[in-house]
Amino acid sequence: MTTILEMSSRQNLYPTISANDYADSESKTCGKILVVLSWILVIVTMPFSLFICFKVVQEYERAVIFRLGRLLSGGAKGPGIFFILPCIDSYARVDLRTRTYDVPPQEVLTKDSVTVSVDAVVYYRVHNATISIANVENAHHSTRLLAQTTLRNTMGTRPLHEILSERETISGNMQISLDEATEAWGIKVERVEIKDVRLPVQLQRAMAAEAEAAREARAKVIAAEGEQKASRALREASEVIGDSPAALQLRYLQTLNTISAEKNSTIVFPLPIDLLTYFLKAKEES
Repeated sequence: MTTILEMSSRQNLYPTISANDYADSESKTCGKILVVLSWILVIVTMPFSLFICFKVVQEYERAVIFRLGRLLSGGAKGPGIFFILPCIDSYARVDLRTRTYDVPPQEVLTKDSVTVSVDAVVYYRVHNATISIANVENAHHSTRLLAQTTLRNTMGTRPLHEILSERETISGNMQISLDEATEAWGIKVERVEIKDVRLPVQLQRAMAAEAEAAREARAKVIAAEGEQKASRALREASEVIGDSPAALQLRYLQTLNTISAEKNSTIVFPLPIDLLTYFLKAKEES
């Protein structure tokens, strides 16, 4: 029984393989016939066929050629002149210049449950023309959609203070993530920049009030430290003046000089306090 099953399986396998080989050989034969007919058409319609067969691509472009629906060996053609056969060859132009995509504002819920609106700019280019045509239907549209989702996913995993203070780090992480994802599409992401982070109006007011309160607190602390230093300086000055009675008179004269320089019409005459004390004691004794 086992021998019969093996023989039947072999009989079923061989016809399948031979049919596939026959189909491949038949398609190759038809392709060769069409290529020969195309060359005959080019020769018969010479020189008018030259206007159709010769194409030119710019320095920043490449041409991906398909012959009977299959990629032509040799990779993308260009820059300059290249040759195609009429009726059986088709080609697609691919621009290799850097493109700029302005990511529209995305409403993102941050890690600390704050809703913000973030927009960015993505700079990318095609580095492999053949892959960008053969592996994805529209490489540019796919890259733009991926940039939007990557921006939302990246911002959603970070708190608000990191989004506001670490934009360069976030941009670098986004650029690496996009570059790895678009490598299979023949796209190279060169740079990602976060343009603006828009906060809700109520949150802006709350943050402004918090910043104002923090500034007022710092101002009070600085004023208190200044008063403390000034009191210490006055205490040291009083000790110096107490050791030298003539220093007080010199201070009076210095103050008089300062006032007379600012207001010339005002004359200030310092009266020694000891003189008043003498008169007060004399009055009490009498």
